[in-house]
Amino acid sequence: MSERVILHSDMNCFYASVEMLHHPEFAGMPLAVGGDPEARHGIVLTANYIAKKKGVKTGMALWQAKQICPEIIFVPPRMDLYLRFSQMAREIYSEYTDKIEPYGIDEAWLDVSDSRNLKGSGMTIAREISHRIKYELGVTVSIGISWNKIYAKLGSDYKKPDAITEFNRENYKDRIWQIPASDLLYVGRQTNKKLQKLGIRTIGQLAESDEKLLESHFGKIGNVLWAFANGWDEDPVCKEGYEAPIKSIGNSTTTPRDLENDLDVWIIQIALAESVAARLRKH
Repeated sequence: MSERVILHSDMNCFYASVEMLHHPEFAGMPLAVGGDPEARHGIVLTANYIAKKKGVKTGMALWQAKQICPEIIFVPPRMDLYLRFSQMAREIYSEYTDKIEPYGIDEAWLDVSDSRNLKGSGMTIAREISHRIKYELGVTVSIGISWNKIYAKLGSDYKKPDAITEFNRENYKDRIWQIPASDLLYVGRQTNKKLQKLGIRTIGQLAESDEKLLESHFGKIGNVLWAFANGWDEDPVCKEGYEAPIKSIGNSTTTPRDLENDLDVWIIQIALAESVAARLRKH
């Protein structure tokens, strides 16, 4: 049985890229998609590369972004527009495979193993998809290619924007094992802190660690991370129609005025807690 060919396609600065298409007057300017800066409300959902180079990051409060980059332009999010572009990208993917697993609105895994006889190698398919997304939709993608989902996602993150990276059996140790362990899927901030206490800072160090040691510190997730670092991931790419699981549930807000006492803070905390609890129950 031949080895799988998995692609991970990630649309670059997706919300901001779509907005730049619809606002040609902002060409060459730093732009971020977020809430209402006049009401002191909202965070940066995404920023274009011009703003990112000045230090603007996803999740940053709008006022913080303005401090770092005074000339930044904020535009409100238009989810209906982004969903339409996401669906158009999905239609392009579906011409190469029916095994498409979304990972958020702007990312998806594609298993093109069965498409090679008709469409060519994984690299050929990736180049064609990249070209079509750029010229049919007007935005760019970064695509990772590998024999498993974990390494394919690392590939799409490896070089941005508008890039294609292939990790195969011949090059993965030279390239992937130098990457920080924090870049591996499911290695969050707290897990990364624990890994660093064990002297594990790169994916290579994680891969060459004692699996039993990792299990003793992290439980079953230790075994999973060890396997992922080594590229031992047999998880299938789900077929079209699959709904991506909720990655996390949280809520934050920037208040329209300063909080001046404990009661002010308590009211906001209760409102945020209610929102998170309701969404937890829903999902």
